[in-house]
Amino acid sequence: MYYLGIDLGGTNIAAGIVDEEMKLVHKASIPTEAKAGAESIVARMAEVARQAIEGCGITVDDIKSIGIGSPGAIDPEKGVVIYANNLGFSNTPLAEMLGSYFPGKAVYVENDANVAAWAEAKCGAAAGTENSVTITLGTGVGGGMIINGKLYSGFNHAGGELGHIVIREGGRPCTCGRKGCWEAYASVTGLIHTTKEHMKANPDTLMWKIAGSLEKVNGLTSFDAMRKGDAEAQKVVDEYLHSVATGLVDILNILQPEVLCIGGGISKEGDYLLKPVKAFAEKEMYSRFNMLKTDIRIAKLGNDAGIIGAALLGV
Repeated sequence: MYYLGIDLGGTNIAAGIVDEEMKLVHKASIPTEAKAGAESIVARMAEVARQAIEGCGITVDDIKSIGIGSPGAIDPEKGVVIYANNLGFSNTPLAEMLGSYFPGKAVYVENDANVAAWAEAKCGAAAGTENSVTITLGTGVGGGMIINGKLYSGFNHAGGELGHIVIREGGRPCTCGRKGCWEAYASVTGLIHTTKEHMKANPDTLMWKIAGSLEKVNGLTSFDAMRKGDAEAQKVVDEYLHSVATGLVDILNILQPEVLCIGGGISKEGDYLLKPVKAFAEKEMYSRFNMLKTDIRIAKLGNDAGIIGAALLGV
């Protein structure tokens, strides 16, 4: 048997087929066209799902269940997206709507950050553990928690918004309405903000040459300039990593998971990210004198985590 996973994003919808060994064997992707509304989005989800099935050389009958990873607040028990502003969803019965295209198939829905954490726990960097946390450093900061082998999101399914712990009181405004959230500093968006601040203050930094202009600054600008020996870029990277590590230590102090995985585009920096963060945690976390410590790792499944985790909701 096979499992179908759908990673629903504001820009693209990706669908993939996962086999009984939890390996992704085929995937397909199409644009979301988010402004077209819920019915159109679901129709496109069904379309790309069928593309993945046909591309794998199987039929719908070979699919045991379907899982969806969606942005927003989710009620997984009802299969409803309570709210997802970038998709225009409000109390949208996503499982029921997609299920109408695949009669008789069980359809599961979960938050996209949660399914990424589920994937890492089942067959990624946290495989073999019962307690893990996965952080995704992207446009925002996503978080998913696995406690005693189960996804945890609170009694109202709104828990796990780890990007919105405050690390600097009265700091940068966050999209959630608070100030100083971890997301405002540790996301790629936050890194770009910090990079621009330093570039404005130092017109001689190599970051200007690499980016060309403030409008073209991205998450790699400071890291690329740092690797070329630029002192100002090193300050940006150090400041950014300090923010990342500060939030991670808060999570470690609260949850003490066996493994904490770091995913997202910035995780591709590997040891440039991991070594400083680990060193900071060793000095700052409350359990630094404990023989048993959380293992901080780079997430393993990359951009496929959403598809795989969604598919494995039915396992």
